Amino acid sequence: TEPRDGILKYRPWRLRQGGSEREIDKPQGRAQGKGLVARIPGVEDRDGAQALVGAEIWIDRERLPKARKGEWYWSDLEGLDVVTLDGVVLGKVSHLFATGANDVLVVHGERERLIPFTPGHAIGEVDLAARVIRVEWDPEFLAREAACASMSSRSSRNSCWARRR
Repeated sequence: TEPRDGILKYRPWRLRQGGSEREIDKPQGRAQGKGLVARIPGVEDRDGAQALVGAEIWIDRERLPKARKGEWYWSDLEGLDVVTLDGVVLGKVSHLFATGANDVLVVHGERERLIPFTPGHAIGEVDLAARVIRVEWDPEFLAREAACASMSSRSSRNSCWARRR
């Protein structure tokens, strides 16, 4: 959630860890530094808290607000086909991750691609009904870079890169 402490508004939490799940009806917490500090009913000491390190907090989907126009939940994007504006299929969205500048789609196809999730730039259209994301992306991006970089002489590499421009 953005901001991070927005998770404190949702109830109940489902803590998932190591194949088990536990429902927490009334978690309490606050932002602290770059994270959150939460009080979990039934966890009374440091050892109990340490046992929960790495647990995932899940919220039932129906408890979340509907995404606004131009916004999507990551879980809605996972599994969508990714196709260039020219119709080249790049693969499916495996997952996303956040960076300081923008979120990034991890696309698995004939190779893994990292595509900035920047609507209006790299992202041309997200069509949830058709289960497709159309992207303005060169399917050969990085493959050409790698080919140029693998050339043995500096002049060959420079010539290769100059042809790309």
